[in-house]
Amino acid sequence: MADTEIITAVMRALADPTRRAVFERIANSEEITVVELTRGSNVTQGAISQHLKALKKAGLVSERPEGRNVYYRAHQGGLEPLADWMNHYRVFWRERFTDLRDLLKEIDP
Repeated sequence: MADTEIITAVMRALADPTRRAVFERIANSEEITVVELTRGSNVTQGAISQHLKALKKAGLVSERPEGRNVYYRAHQGGLEPLADWMNHYRVFWRERFTDLRDLLKEIDP
């Protein structure tokens, strides 16, 4: 998957507030099952499974089957493409604001 596709997948996955809440619960636990995720929410187990599918596709979570249970955990580095993209624009805008400040100093000494 190209970098832009990965960033788009991560943004789409986290754009949904329920999915974002599911991801946060996973990220705040070492491992968690669908049953545990369902128990702590007002969302059906089927809906939680769909959210998990989107989070897995975006590379944000991984799963570990054990017997009848599947354990989910936040994928280390899953947010890195988004953080890198944001860092690029943080630098971009910092440079632009510095240029603007310098220009304003020239105009109004």
